Amino acid sequence: MLEWLISLWSDPNTRWILLGCTLLGLGSGVIGSFTFLRRESLLGDTLAHAALPGVCIAFMLTEVKSAGLFLAGALLAGVAAVLCVSAISRHTRIKPDAAMGIVLTFFFGVGTVMLTHIQHSGSGSQSGLDKYLFGQAAAMVTGDVYVLMGVSLLLIVLALLLFKEFKLISFDPGFARGIGLPVGLLEHVLLILTTVAVAAGIQAVGVVLVAALLITPAAAARYWTDRLPVMLAAAGVFGALSGTAGAAISTLGEGIPTGPVTVLAATLLFAVSLLLAPGRGLAARALRHRGMRAAYARTVDGGAPPTGAAEGRES
Repeated sequence: MLEWLISLWSDPNTRWILLGCTLLGLGSGVIGSFTFLRRESLLGDTLAHAALPGVCIAFMLTEVKSAGLFLAGALLAGVAAVLCVSAISRHTRIKPDAAMGIVLTFFFGVGTVMLTHIQHSGSGSQSGLDKYLFGQAAAMVTGDVYVLMGVSLLLIVLALLLFKEFKLISFDPGFARGIGLPVGLLEHVLLILTTVAVAAGIQAVGVVLVAALLITPAAAARYWTDRLPVMLAAAGVFGALSGTAGAAISTLGEGIPTGPVTVLAATLLFAVSLLLAPGRGLAARALRHRGMRAAYARTVDGGAPPTGAAEGRES
């Protein structure tokens, strides 16, 4: 195992890819915690699937496979998807979750048609856009990794700088509005950061599964603590471990996409948290329940009068 890790780290290209995916998982876990607490988990999935047509349009316009251009295209497509969800829920009787489902499937359908068209065109075989469905970290070049690292660091820094504001709008937006905070602006900033996290992660994790990197580490971290700073740190660590595992296995394994491995690693961490977390885990809850039953049984047995005394009082 140690030799495998040393050989993995000795390759400069693999080392940069591992570092980039680790930072991506860290930033996505931190930003995803606020999305999770605001009960907008489906929004991340909507943004992820909506990013595919943006990536395809960026390639069709430029004929260049560039992480920066794809990030811009995915970001614009994500903003368009959010505007569509807002328009549908505001001007019709359809609820936001149903509107997200409609927009998600529509944008992903459009992106799939565009992707098929590109793959059958003259430059389709060289585009490698099929990697954006399930992610392939090994297909990234040095410039892609630099963009990924820069975006991930930006997400982490902004989340730390706006921690108090995001905390207020996540738990009590009414109070935040009462003390004069621009709640609407802060919500839009958080939405943009979520969109950027999704757009940055689609090449490594894929549009189909990148939402899991936002939600699953945050859900796992929630089992370990009731304090938001600790939750953010735990979610970042879980996301970083998931990104590292996905990048390492997909880089060494031939033809293994990064997204599924990353999601499996994140789900494994969630399962461990669900079972073994000291406060909220199933094992801790079972032990507490067992202890309460034992204490109740001792109380009932200790409070019952002896049989002879009871018979003497009846006589």
